Amino acid sequence: MDPFNPSSSFFPAWSRRCTSPINLLRPPPVDCANTLAFGARVGEAKIITGKTNVYVKINLDGQAVSETNTGIPLLDQMIDQLASHGLFDVHVKAHRDIISDDYHRTEGVANAIGTAMLQALDDRKGISLYGDFSAPHAEALVQVSLGLSGKPHLSYGLNIPTERVENYDTQLVEHFFQSLVNTSGMTLHIQQLAGRNSRHIIEATFKAFGRALRQATERDPRHGGGCPRSMH
Repeated sequence: MDPFNPSSSFFPAWSRRCTSPINLLRPPPVDCANTLAFGARVGEAKIITGKTNVYVKINLDGQAVSETNTGIPLLDQMIDQLASHGLFDVHVKAHRDIISDDYHRTEGVANAIGTAMLQALDDRKGISLYGDFSAPHAEALVQVSLGLSGKPHLSYGLNIPTERVENYDTQLVEHFFQSLVNTSGMTLHIQQLAGRNSRHIIEATFKAFGRALRQATERDPRHGGGCPRSMH
C-alpha cells in the first residue's frame, strides 16, 4: 500500500479518479438530483395604481436573461446588473400609458420585483437563506448582507455625492431598496466601504446585491428540503 500512489487502496475510491495531487483533498461531486425535485422557482407580479402600471416576472433559477423597460435608463441598467450577477431571469415592463414620475415608477418596479421574488421563493425550503458580498467597481466598494427569513429591515449606508446621475434622482436608490424590502420581507444591510463617483457607487451596490441574493436563494441539498432553523 503506497500512500503516494493514487491507485493505491490507501486512498478512497473517489480520490483515485483525480488526476492532480491537489484534487486528492476534494470531496466527491455533490449529487444535485434532489434539487430537481423542487421545480422551477418563478414569480410574477403586476402592480397597478393610479400612477403606475408595472409587470414583473422573475426566475430565480435562470440564466441571467434581462428584459427591462422601466422608462428610466439608469434603473434599467441596474436591474440588468441584478440579473447578471444573480443569474436570475428578470422581465420588467412599466407601461407608459399612465403619467408617472420617477419616484412612483421606481416604487412600482421595486414593489413588483419584491412581490415576484416572494412568490418565487414560496416556502424557502432548501435555500441557504443568507448572503453576503462585497463588490468593487473602479474606486467604489460596497458590501451587501441580506437574509430571507421574513423580517423586513433596511440599513442603508450609501453616501452618494451628487443629487443626480443621468437625470435620475440618487435619493431614489434608497427608495428602491426600501420598497423591495417592504414587499419581499428581506433583511438588507448596504454599506459603502469606498467610493467617490456616484454612478460607480450605485453600480457596485446592485452588483453586490445580485451576488448576495444569489447566495441566499441558492439551494443546498444538505438541507434535505427543510428550512434553516431561523425560519422556524
